[in-house]
Amino acid sequence: MSDLWFHPSVILIIGALLVPFMQNPLVRRPFLMAVPILTFLQVMNVNADPGTFGVVNWMDWYLTFGRVDQLSIIFSFIMALMACVGTMYGLHNKNPYEHMAAWLYVAGSLGAIYCGDYIVLFLFWELMAFSSVFLIWFRKGKKSKAVGYRYLLVHTAGGLFLLAGFVLRYQATGGDYGFGQLDVDHPTLYIYLIAIGIILNAAVPPFHSWLPDAYGEATVTGSVFMCAFTTKTAIYAMARSLAGFDILIPMGVCMALYGVVYAVLENDCRRLLAWHIISQVGYMVTGVGIGTAMAINGTCAHAFAHILYKGLLFMGTGSVLYMTGKSKFSELGGLYKKMPLTFIFTMIGGLSISAWPFFSGFVSKSIIIAAAANSHIMWASFLLTLASAGTFLHTGLKVPYYIWFGKNNCSKETWEKAADPPLNMLLAMGVASVLCFVIGSYLPFLYDMLPYQWDGYNPYTPYHLSETLQILSFTALGFFLLLKMLTPEAKISIDLDYFYRMGGRGFLWFDKKVVEPVDNGVALIWTYCGIYPLMTISKFWSWFDWHAIDGVVDGVARTVRGLGGQVRKVQSGQIQTNIYFAATAMAVVVIAYVFA
Repeated sequence: MSDLWFHPSVILIIGALLVPFMQNPLVRRPFLMAVPILTFLQVMNVNADPGTFGVVNWMDWYLTFGRVDQLSIIFSFIMALMACVGTMYGLHNKNPYEHMAAWLYVAGSLGAIYCGDYIVLFLFWELMAFSSVFLIWFRKGKKSKAVGYRYLLVHTAGGLFLLAGFVLRYQATGGDYGFGQLDVDHPTLYIYLIAIGIILNAAVPPFHSWLPDAYGEATVTGSVFMCAFTTKTAIYAMARSLAGFDILIPMGVCMALYGVVYAVLENDCRRLLAWHIISQVGYMVTGVGIGTAMAINGTCAHAFAHILYKGLLFMGTGSVLYMTGKSKFSELGGLYKKMPLTFIFTMIGGLSISAWPFFSGFVSKSIIIAAAANSHIMWASFLLTLASAGTFLHTGLKVPYYIWFGKNNCSKETWEKAADPPLNMLLAMGVASVLCFVIGSYLPFLYDMLPYQWDGYNPYTPYHLSETLQILSFTALGFFLLLKMLTPEAKISIDLDYFYRMGGRGFLWFDKKVVEPVDNGVALIWTYCGIYPLMTISKFWSWFDWHAIDGVVDGVARTVRGLGGQVRKVQSGQIQTNIYFAATAMAVVVIAYVFA
């Protein structure tokens, strides 16, 4: 164990503090790429030597900033890699503070991944929340401020649940604050509190409504970062502490189906992708709930793959928004002619997320489904397979059809502005596309990084290939048969947050109709029974002070002053006279004393 350990997050934090001073474009762009690349190289260097590092003695605690094991290695690798891709995608962005927020956000994620105790986890957990909110606010849209405040409020509440959980655990265990596997077979209050804090960041229903609002309203570059780090860092924390927690299985399966349904209904392409994050994270939550070595491997593999293909999809749709100013399906269409490279890259992301053979989703998603089957949880395996068909329906078919093909709903202005984005954005999408193909085609690249030894699982079996192709084919057939019913409409779909809002309105009504009248009544009673008598008493004591106490004191003072005036008249100003009166007074005093 060594106290000398250079944390990769330090590079990002220092870079974030320096980036506002890099105003010259010739300096800014190389600096923007150098910082995440150096971070990635330091992650590789750190991961080459597993162990416990960066232990700091603070007050009565030993804080661990560097725990390097197989679980943290795979997550830190993909997080640092995505920081490079996301920064490349945003090189054209001239707002230095957006780059600062993004890097601090990544620094928080890496800090949470490498931490060894709950105190350090909480520190970096909050850094993620308070830095990422600026990626929403910097868009400066009509809803940005409100959505950002909601995002911050929700994640602050999640942090408080996490804090309360590990404080209670610290007390219950006699001072254990280590961040490790909890006794989920015998859950206590602090385990549930920690779980709530984590699943809120993972956007598990009913704590999910913040995600489509926030990611759909973030900046073009900000959404690429946000789709990668918050929920996947939560999955890491879940795999680290809640593996085998049975309640996560039904919650994850519900997530997978719930996100698919709302993605199908969505009209905004970025909000659709945000809804589908909920669905894809559902697979990971299910894997953690199953808790076997194969399921945890599947969770890590799917998180790795998801970060790349979801980032690619957000880059593609973000490019459409950046070039045309539009993100709604009802305002787009036929853009493959105007944005051919963006179309190709987005299609690769769609094929990857739909689990097409030779693409990343095919080799990651299937591990979790197979783990559920091997654990004899057949209902979960079946429903996750069903959700996979829904994924292809909306992300593999709906997104490309209504953006790139289908009816051209673009206005004349939108059509004229449409074109492939700047070179840096295309390069970032190209890198992510290559990685999606490499992961799906060369299994050792991903499987050798998994936390548990690769047991020879091979997704490319004839049975699995035929099953997948049948599901994809029938899903495509259903899409085209139901094309009219799936046409996007400019409408709002009611979500679970409807009940939150109705509850808020009910609370306001109760406050106005019940609490406020009661409060006014109590105030009126206090006014007549409390304030008025107190004012009367205070007036009396004021009168008594003025006329009684002050009268006596002032009367004595006036009497003394009057006597002094008379004595002053006796003085003639001649010293002989003064000596005479003084001697006479002394004689009188002496005689009185003698004969007394």
